[in-house]
Amino acid sequence: MNLKSKERKNDRQQRIEEERLRKQRKKAKKAVNREYSIVSYFFVLLFISLGAYMVYFNGWQREEVISSPYNTRQDQFEDRVTRGSILSADGETLAYTQTDEEGNETRVYPYNRVFAHVVGYDSNGKSGIESLENFALMTSHNDYIDQVKNEIMEYKNPGDTVVTTLNAKLQQTAYNALGDYNGAVVVMDPQTGAVLASVSKPDFDPNTVAADWDYLVSDSSNSSLLNRAAQGAYPPGSIFKLVDTIAYLREHGTIDGFSYTCEGSITVDGHTIPCFGGEVHGTEDFTTAFAESCNSAFAQIGLDLGASRLEKTANELLFNAKLPIPLDYRKSSFSLGDHPGNPLMMQTSIGQGNTLVSPMYMALLTSAIANDGKLMQPYYTDHVETVSGDVVKSTEPSVYKQLLSQEESSILKSLMVEVVNRGTGTQLAGEAYSAAGKTGSAEYYGESGEIRTHSWFVGFSNVEDPDLAVAVIAEGAGTGSTVAVPIAHEIFNAFYY
Repeated sequence: MNLKSKERKNDRQQRIEEERLRKQRKKAKKAVNREYSIVSYFFVLLFISLGAYMVYFNGWQREEVISSPYNTRQDQFEDRVTRGSILSADGETLAYTQTDEEGNETRVYPYNRVFAHVVGYDSNGKSGIESLENFALMTSHNDYIDQVKNEIMEYKNPGDTVVTTLNAKLQQTAYNALGDYNGAVVVMDPQTGAVLASVSKPDFDPNTVAADWDYLVSDSSNSSLLNRAAQGAYPPGSIFKLVDTIAYLREHGTIDGFSYTCEGSITVDGHTIPCFGGEVHGTEDFTTAFAESCNSAFAQIGLDLGASRLEKTANELLFNAKLPIPLDYRKSSFSLGDHPGNPLMMQTSIGQGNTLVSPMYMALLTSAIANDGKLMQPYYTDHVETVSGDVVKSTEPSVYKQLLSQEESSILKSLMVEVVNRGTGTQLAGEAYSAAGKTGSAEYYGESGEIRTHSWFVGFSNVEDPDLAVAVIAEGAGTGSTVAVPIAHEIFNAFYY
């Protein structure tokens, strides 16, 4: 090979090597650029996410965060705004701020104990509507010019007024009707979800919460601060037969053809379930068994349905689930465990066993039955207005969930009407309004180990176009027909007469 050939070969190899190095450098540069791009995209995405969160936080979470009793930012509002008033739907003042000549402010609750749990208090923290609507009460939408004048003069601006859904007449009636019994009453408009009354006893005086605080928080025997309407947990007794009936309908599609012969009790695996007072109901169809609240029949229904169907239905009806309640509440619970025996199945089917419900939950279920199966979103605030009466915002009724089918609702309505016509709720019959319902007598052990009975009633009025849905529990008061039904009767009468 001559010199020129060697030179050409060397040149070619050099060019190949240079090309290889160039590609290698290009590849390395691409890798670096890709790394920079990934980092850049990450920070861009982080920035966008942060921006989106800020929009969400300021748009949707702002009021909730500011309303929190743990948020010290509220102190800034208190320097500039006098806390607004809370009114009932029928125009009664439920809470207002009184200012003396020296500028000292006192929160006043004219109805004292009557609205204690639902309206709440504004000292030693906040509760009830005082907490729920804290942002609105501490915000002023008063005339802009007046606001500027007040700030220049170093006067506080008046906070907005919260107009609730609560009806003062119904609340007072429910409070008086419950009397000396501990327990709760919830009254709702089933077609809108508006809470019209919410009573809990034992109660407290919100005017003296600060002075009574040490006693209230240490009073474990009465738990007076506990809102039993939403946070109570009670065995449902026979009002659970509403759930049994829905489970039966979802298993069989109809109640036609059902027949059971009641002999006053039922015994399976050595466990006996008696009917109330040992009454022998004889041969019954489903309507009669429901109207007379036959424990034997429904214990057998539970055994026939089985654990899977009963538990599935309970969960579909929002047991063990979050509820659409804006105030603090306790979930209603249903549990049969992994291997329930026949005795537990029988007890559960008549509302004993491990099942616990709140009065508010039962009011929601009853409302859905009354409203063709539609459960409306419950709410306590009708609207917020300025001190001069201009509406700032209002609540529009909305459907939360179709809890039952219209056919299921229709069948349950007819069954509950028969409870009033010829069953355990006949005290509600013969009025200018129609009524439907279900009684319950739930047994529990008292402090001394004795068996006592909670008195339950759930029902609704004006059956074809329902006005009120009611849930009543009187702790340790006896059967549902003797105490809870008369309480509901007084509430219905106060509304219609």
